[in-house]
Amino acid sequence: MPAAFAPVAIGTGAAHAAGSADAGLALLALVVAVALQVGVNFANDYSDGVRGTDATRVGPTRLVGQGLADAAIVKAAAFGCFGVAAVTGLALVALTNSWLFLLLGGLAIVAAWRYTGGAHPYGYRGLGEVAVFVFFGLVAVLGTQWTQAQQLSLAGVAGAVGTGAFACGILVANNLRDIPGDQAVGKRTLAVQIGAERTRLLYVALIALPHLVVPLVAIGHPWSLLALLALPVSWPFVRLVRSGATGAALIPVLGGTGVAQLTYAALLSLGLLVG
Repeated sequence: MPAAFAPVAIGTGAAHAAGSADAGLALLALVVAVALQVGVNFANDYSDGVRGTDATRVGPTRLVGQGLADAAIVKAAAFGCFGVAAVTGLALVALTNSWLFLLLGGLAIVAAWRYTGGAHPYGYRGLGEVAVFVFFGLVAVLGTQWTQAQQLSLAGVAGAVGTGAFACGILVANNLRDIPGDQAVGKRTLAVQIGAERTRLLYVALIALPHLVVPLVAIGHPWSLLALLALPVSWPFVRLVRSGATGAALIPVLGGTGVAQLTYAALLSLGLLVG
C-alpha cells in the first residue's frame, strides 16, 4: 500500500520538523489513507468489471471482470471501505479542529468512486493522474502535517509533490501496460491519448521529480538528502520503461515503483525526524 503509507510518513516527518508530531493522529491518518486506497481498488474492480473493460486483462486478476466474485459484494466492499475512511476522517478532523479537511475528505471519496464509476468516469478521459497527484500527494501529505502541526511548510509541500509524483508514476506505468486493451474498449486514459512513447517520457519525468525537490527540503533540513538514496531503487524500472517493454513485461514496474516510493518516503521522513 505505498500510496497510503508514503504520504502519511512524509506528512508526519514534516509535522515533526515543524515542531509537533503526534503518533496517534498519524495512525488515524494512516487508517483513512489505507481505507481509501483499498476502497478505490474495489471500486475500480467493480466499475470496470460491470462495464466489461476487464474481460481480457494483462495485469493482476480482477474479481468482477473475471467472474471471481459477485459484483454487488465488491461494490459493498468498496463502500464499506469508504465508510471506514469517512468515520475515521471525521474523528481526525474533530480531534484537531481541522474542519476544512472534512470537505477535502468528502471530495476524496467522491473522486475515488468517480474514477471509473458513474456515468462519466474521469479516469476514462485521461484525468486519473491529476486526481492521484492531488489526493494521494498534496491532500494526503499536507492533511497529515496540518492535523498534527496546524501549519504547512516547504518541506511538507515538496514532500507532497514528490510522493504524489511517485503515485502518478505507478498509474502511468499501469496505463502504459494497458494501452492496447484500453483502446479496444474505448477507455481513453492519458496514456491512450498521448501514445506509448510520450507516456514513457512522462514516467521518467515523474520519477525524476521527487528527487529534484529534495534539495528544496534540504535548505532547512540537510538530513533530508538521504531521500536521494532512493534513486538507485527507481533506476532499474526507469530503464525498463525506456527500453520499450510492453504488456506483461511492464508488470514489475508497478511493484518496483511502489517500493521506490516507500523507500523515498522512509528516507525523507527519517531525514526530517533526525533534523
